[in-house]
Amino acid sequence: MSLYLYDSVKKEKVLFQAQELGKAKVYVCGPTVYDDAHLGHARSAIVFDLLHRLLIANGYDVTLAKNFTDVDDKIIKKMEETGKSLEEITSFYIDSYSKDMKILNILPNTIEPKATENLEVMKKFIQKLLDNDNAYILEDGIYFDTSKDEKYGSISNRASDENSQARVQSNNNKKDPKDFALWKFINNDTLTFDTKYGKGRPGWHCECSAMIDKHLSNPNLPYAVDIHGGGADLLFPHHENEAAQTRQACGQELAKYWIHNGFVNINGEKMSKSLGNSFFLKDSLKEYDGEVIRFYMLTTSYRVDFGFNEDDLMSSKKRLDKLYRLKKRLYGVACGNMNKQFKEDILSSLNDDMNTSKALATIDEFIANANDTLDKEPKNKALKKEIIANCKYLEDILGIGYQDPYSYFQFGLSADEKNNIEDLILQRKEAKINKDFTLSDEIRDQLSRMNIALMDTVNGTMWEKL
Repeated sequence: MSLYLYDSVKKEKVLFQAQELGKAKVYVCGPTVYDDAHLGHARSAIVFDLLHRLLIANGYDVTLAKNFTDVDDKIIKKMEETGKSLEEITSFYIDSYSKDMKILNILPNTIEPKATENLEVMKKFIQKLLDNDNAYILEDGIYFDTSKDEKYGSISNRASDENSQARVQSNNNKKDPKDFALWKFINNDTLTFDTKYGKGRPGWHCECSAMIDKHLSNPNLPYAVDIHGGGADLLFPHHENEAAQTRQACGQELAKYWIHNGFVNINGEKMSKSLGNSFFLKDSLKEYDGEVIRFYMLTTSYRVDFGFNEDDLMSSKKRLDKLYRLKKRLYGVACGNMNKQFKEDILSSLNDDMNTSKALATIDEFIANANDTLDKEPKNKALKKEIIANCKYLEDILGIGYQDPYSYFQFGLSADEKNNIEDLILQRKEAKINKDFTLSDEIRDQLSRMNIALMDTVNGTMWEKL
C-alpha cells in the first residue's frame, strides 16, 4: 500500500519514497523553551506523531528529530525578568513540554538536540559558508548572502519579507534585504558565546540546518532528510533560509518532502498572545483528558487551520466515549486476530495524506457495527477478541483508545477522591455480604449524588464519573 503526502513546496499530493530502503528520516522544528506549551504546540506535536506512527505502520524504521531552541532573545528576556539562569529556565520548560507530550500520548522522539549543545556544530557550519564565500561579516554579525543561492525562494515561492527575516532589528548595510543573520555579535548582554569573529549568539535559521547536518544527514544522498516539517508559519522565512544554507554549505537539498500543519484558531480568531487567546496546554489538560484533546485535533485535516472551541471539543469527547464504552463492554477480553479489512480501511485512509476524517468515520462505523453484532451474538468469543484487536490497532496507528476504559471515565478526580470512592464501594460490598441491603442502597445513592455510577460486573464493581 502506497503512502501519499501533500508537499508544501510542490503544492500537491506526492508518493512518499524514502531515500534509503526501509528508513525514513524526519526533522520537525520544535519549541523555543521560554514558556509553557500552548495549543499550537500540541497540534504540531499530534500531527507529526501521527506521521511518525503512520511511517512505522508502513514498515519504515523511523528516525525523528525535534529540536529545542534553548538560546533566544525571548529566553534572555525571561532571565532578566526572573533572575534565573538560562539552564534553570530552559530545563524547567523542556521538562514541562515533555510531560505535556506524554499526556498527549506522543511517541518519544529519536533525537532531541538542543541549540546550546550544538554551538560548535553551528560555528563550523557558519565557517563553511564563509569559506565558500556564501556569507559575509558586518559590524553586528555574520550574514548569509542570498545572491549566491540561485534557488533562493524556491521553497516558499515568496518574495522577501524583511520584517520576517530576523527576530532582531535589521541591518541597513546588508548586501540585500533578503540576507539574514547566521551569527549576531553582542557585547553588552548577559549571555554570549565566543567565536574568533566576536562574542554573540547564533541566528535562529542556522540552528536547524547545522543540527540536521550533524545528526541526520548522509552526505552521499541528494537530500539531508526525507521529510522536514513544522507549522505553516515556518515556511517563510525559516524553512526557506534553512534550505538555502544547506544547499550552499553541504551541496544538498535540505528535504525531499516538506510538510506543514495549519494554525490553531481560538473561537474564530488566530491564536495569539497579543490577542489574549493563546491557550496554554496545561490549562486545557486540567479540564480535559489529554487523549480527548488529541482525538479532537485529529478530527480536522492537519493542513487546514484548526478552530478550537469548547462545544466542538465536547462533541468530539462524546465520539471518543463511544470507543471506550465498547472497550468497557469487552473488559477483560483477550486480544485476538484483527479484521484485515478494518486494518486496510484505516491504513488506506491515513495513507491518503493522513486523512483522519475518513479514518474516524470508519471507526464510527466499526463501533456501531460491533455493538449491533454483540447484541445479536453476545457469546461470540472470536468476535470479541477481534474487536479488541481492532482497538489495539487504533492505539498503535492513531494513538487513541489506549487507556483502561474505567480509568478513562474517572478523569478529573484527585487521588483522595478516588480513594474515598473506592472505600465507599468496599463498604457497600461488605454491606451486601452482610445482607444489609438498606445500607448498600444508601451508599449507592450517596455515590450517585457525587455523580458516580456503579456497574456490578463479573470482574467486580466498576465505576465511572458521569
